[in-house]
Amino acid sequence: MRFVELTIHCLLVLASITASAEDAKPLSLKDAEAIALQKHPRITAAELRALASKQVTREARSAYYPTITGNATLAGGSGNNTRIAAGGLNNPLILDRNAEGINVNQLIYDFGRTANLTASSELRSRAEEENALATRAQIVLQVDAAYFDALQAQSVLGVANQTVATRQTLFDQINELANNKLKSGLDVSFARVSLEEGKLLLAKTENDLQGAFASLAALLGDRDQQQYHLLDTASPASLNMDQNQLVEKALQNRPDLARLRFEKEAAKKFARAEKDLHYPTINAMGSAGIIPLHDSKLNDNYAAAGINVSLPIFDGFLFSARAKEAELRAKAVEATMLDEENNIVRDVKLAALNLNYAAERVTLTGKLVESANDAFDLAQARYKVGSSSIVELSQAQLAKTEAEIAQARAKYEYQVRKSVLSYQTGEIK
Repeated sequence: MRFVELTIHCLLVLASITASAEDAKPLSLKDAEAIALQKHPRITAAELRALASKQVTREARSAYYPTITGNATLAGGSGNNTRIAAGGLNNPLILDRNAEGINVNQLIYDFGRTANLTASSELRSRAEEENALATRAQIVLQVDAAYFDALQAQSVLGVANQTVATRQTLFDQINELANNKLKSGLDVSFARVSLEEGKLLLAKTENDLQGAFASLAALLGDRDQQQYHLLDTASPASLNMDQNQLVEKALQNRPDLARLRFEKEAAKKFARAEKDLHYPTINAMGSAGIIPLHDSKLNDNYAAAGINVSLPIFDGFLFSARAKEAELRAKAVEATMLDEENNIVRDVKLAALNLNYAAERVTLTGKLVESANDAFDLAQARYKVGSSSIVELSQAQLAKTEAEIAQARAKYEYQVRKSVLSYQTGEIK
């Protein structure tokens, strides 16, 4: 009678899980990646910084264009020929007047400083674009890891449910035999311990699944929906990887490394621009306007033009220090880039090794599950005929559960390692 009740209970639980899965939001890995790329704030921030850097380039390039300002002046003195007696070296004579005009200032030549500043800004803008791509790749990798973690938690939860159901059935059988004096109370105690361990595993896996859903929802920008019907992926394929080719691909494709290369070139251009501070700057200036109301000493209009050459003579070693600082910072960026290249070479090789190991684990855990199932069936048969103790059966149960959990983890660990290798080689963008 107890067995019938348990069967009905399992069917009800299975129906509840099925209904919950139907109500949950269906989500494939590609859909999850697309949602994260569209909604994640880190990606938005990186793209906005890239757009802002383009405006910095326009700011630097603006020095090539003339500066035009308009002026309107109305002046009146307290008396004829009012003069300012203190506070300046300019002409102190104030004449009653009203005038409107424009001033034009055009850079003619600055020995390459503006060109280098503009080139530096363009390179930094491209570095920000690569940084945005690197941010996208990082988010995609995080989504992949969270997605496969959730699939793993779902798979382990299935193992835990099956474990509880199997151990509950075995406990009921042993308890019934003990009531009929065919088994001892010790057997019942061991069976109860195994059942409670299974329930503890079930509670943990349920919590792990909810945590995995919460992590995935955060990456997708979903604050309310934390239940998903995840679509499983294909089984692992055979691997044939050449580490040297993977390293070469990573050095060519990684956007974070491309960002450092652009930053290095930008720092070099800026260092050259700082050295150009020592050279003269040549500007053309012009001014023209009308004076509708004026003193008799003034004409009705005015116009003037000229060229100004500004030559730095002594600045307290300011320009020398700025040039040296920029040069040292450029060398620091170059050293950082070389360090990053070394790190990428290491990370690619480790990712390839980990992927190979993960693929091997998938095969080995499959064989482990087969052996554990055979051992459990044999232990159960031996226990039923009285050839073994409950301890042997409990150990076989535990080995079977651990093998099934290891298989579930190995399968999705392989998928995570595969995504990590794709990220390390720059395939994820």
